[in-house]
Amino acid sequence: MQRAAARALRGARTPQARIPQLRTPQVWTPQVWTPQLRTPQVWTPQVWTPPGPSPPGPSPPVRLRSAAAGTPPLGLLYERHGEPAAVVQLKDLEEPKLGDCDVSVKMLAAPINPADINMIQGAYPLPLSLPAVGGNEGVGEVLEVGRRVTALKPGDRVIPADTGLGTWRTRGVFPEEMLLKVPSDIPVLCAATLSVNPCTAFRLLADFESLAPGDSIIQNAANSGVGQAVIQIARASGIKTVNVVRDRPDLPKLVERLMALGADHIITEEMLRKPEMKDIFKSIPRPRLALNCVGGKSTTEMLRHLQPKGTMVTYGGMAKQPVMVPVSAFIFRDVRLRGFWMTQWRKDHAQDQESVAAMMDALFQLIRRGQLTAPACTEVPLQDYRAALEASMKPFVSSKQILLL
Repeated sequence: MQRAAARALRGARTPQARIPQLRTPQVWTPQVWTPQLRTPQVWTPQVWTPPGPSPPGPSPPVRLRSAAAGTPPLGLLYERHGEPAAVVQLKDLEEPKLGDCDVSVKMLAAPINPADINMIQGAYPLPLSLPAVGGNEGVGEVLEVGRRVTALKPGDRVIPADTGLGTWRTRGVFPEEMLLKVPSDIPVLCAATLSVNPCTAFRLLADFESLAPGDSIIQNAANSGVGQAVIQIARASGIKTVNVVRDRPDLPKLVERLMALGADHIITEEMLRKPEMKDIFKSIPRPRLALNCVGGKSTTEMLRHLQPKGTMVTYGGMAKQPVMVPVSAFIFRDVRLRGFWMTQWRKDHAQDQESVAAMMDALFQLIRRGQLTAPACTEVPLQDYRAALEASMKPFVSSKQILLL
């Protein structure tokens, strides 16, 4: 069973990766508060058989089914870089003619992610021509397909296959290869938030250490979208999590929510530096993997708790401070420092659709079993986009803003 768990987290090259049965998490009760644990639900594995491909051969285009087909689509456009609330505008968009290999999509929902904000600010290392439509993640419904499109049909749900699609719009025409089909039984909010954070969490757990049930990992920014997905995927795989969050006024509420997702231990940045941390590792092994989304002192303190020869992976830098590592960590404990960017992973695996399909299938299975849910969300009508942009940039806001399109 432990070997099966390791194969699943590695994104085994089979479309039916199995997830090991859960174990009741051991919980460390911090002295500052006593979170109430919820008994995890034990799931029974069910094999999902993906639907077969559409029949080969050209398909004639299908007429638009949208009631608003005669009106131009709306989108959140920015013509220059700057603060999102100042430069993003809701405008009519020109819709290109449907090509033979194109797909017309009615967007349903799209989140506002930190990377979206950075791209608008001009602080993201991804070439982008202006003007541009914001948004890199979301879910839509296929309205019309070109004559040479065979893998999609009207009514299918789709999500972006890569970054830069521009999802903050009501309707768009995209090349078929830029879209991934999502099964219809996946809830809209799960699908809308699937292609960035859960995929990142899956790869972080699968690609850097060979984790087995009973192993542990430590992560900061545990209440982020990636952090919440890490907690849930790790729990389903029998891996213990030590989760670091910033202190805040509503800390008990946040602790309760993360514990409900399956977190084993939750500590603040301040507690990370205290001797009481040793008590955690009386019941679980020291982490073999550390996941860093913050940088600065948080990285240094988290690194101290890694096993010798352990790995720290940096995938974000919320503190906008450098990663600081003492020389002794390299010399005497031989720790490894790595980096990860989901966009680069997709580029590297553009010709390896088997790996992509295996990862997506594993995530679909987790969602079906109730082991992976959408992050805490606030649904916002497109017309209220300014409020959503401002809320997404406030500190200590754990609820992701979702634009309803």
